[in-house]
Amino acid sequence: MGKLSDFLTNFKSPVRKIPFDQRREIIADITESSSPGFDYFLMVILSTSIATLGLITDSPAVIIGAMLVAPLMSPIIGIGLASMIGRRTLLKSAISALLRGAIMAVGLSTLFTIINSYLPFVSLHELPQEIISRTHPSPIDLMIALAGGIAAAYSLTEERLSAALPGVAIATALMPPICTVGIGVALQRWDVAGGAFLLFITNAVTIAFAAAFVFFLRGFNPYPLDSNRKLPPTLQLSALLIVILLIPLTYFSIDFVRQASEYRMLSQVLNEKVNEINNAELVDFTTSQENETIMIEMTIRTNKTLRYEQVIALQGSIVDSLNQPVSLRVNQVFAERLDPLIPPTATNTPSLTLTYTPGPSPTTTFTATATATLTSTATATFQPTSTITPTST
Repeated sequence: MGKLSDFLTNFKSPVRKIPFDQRREIIADITESSSPGFDYFLMVILSTSIATLGLITDSPAVIIGAMLVAPLMSPIIGIGLASMIGRRTLLKSAISALLRGAIMAVGLSTLFTIINSYLPFVSLHELPQEIISRTHPSPIDLMIALAGGIAAAYSLTEERLSAALPGVAIATALMPPICTVGIGVALQRWDVAGGAFLLFITNAVTIAFAAAFVFFLRGFNPYPLDSNRKLPPTLQLSALLIVILLIPLTYFSIDFVRQASEYRMLSQVLNEKVNEINNAELVDFTTSQENETIMIEMTIRTNKTLRYEQVIALQGSIVDSLNQPVSLRVNQVFAERLDPLIPPTATNTPSLTLTYTPGPSPTTTFTATATATLTSTATATFQPTSTITPTST
């Protein structure tokens, strides 16, 4: 920090110093906008509603609308100004406005997400991309916030550049990350809430530092800068906080790059192995880790059923390529390709038809049976016989 302080002490800034009267007006405007009043909290409620609904419905246009409202930007700029000019009352008021606004945003976004879970409109079983993109902050996000904070503070000190403020508000998004924290809390996804909170803290601290640095260059320091005077302690503290924030951001970035590299390599291996099966195509896959075993569930599009032996062979080839135990589950989707430019040709396709097959059936057969027959038998019959008849003598 000493070398940086010496460099900035001897550095002749090309930035024009602002006259005292103009500085006083800017301080009054920022002080008023950093005070937590009815208008401020109303804007927080409206911006939170817009941002949360945009995140749930995965609508970038709606989220941009919430960025344009940007009520949390004013107290952060106020913190940067107060830390530079030594106004404790302004610092307390700005910090209070920021904390109360952030807590209100988290509470409202949590409530909206819980209410949405009871409605049949949007399901959050799978997180929308707009939410996921705010859970993996990186040093790039810090650089964006740094540039945005400089642009915001410089625009506030130059009236002719005030038209740039809406674009700055979009670049330095504050409301979507803090609303993502509430969504993560409602879904009990602490990884989502933690990543989004880190992004919000990174943006807030970096914007405050950038604003303080711009105010310092424009002559808002409480004492004249000479060769014996170092950078203000508040500016040094802000720079130290940014360096500290770089540590988790760098760690998460390295971990994210590692996971992306592993996913890309696994995707390439699975595509190669599935393509070795005739008329099969990989549609999608998901992975999870259980001890040292990779649990893979893939969906394959095919026009005929895969045999059990083919699945076993597929799992074996994946194990050989990854050199790691694999548990494979295959979901098959049967499909037929049709090209509108090529008319289908008549093909004989097997169908269920009624056929006659030889089998046992009743037939007429002659069998010997006992029957009554008439046979001649000897019977006694009466026949006339000669008799002695008396005659007259």
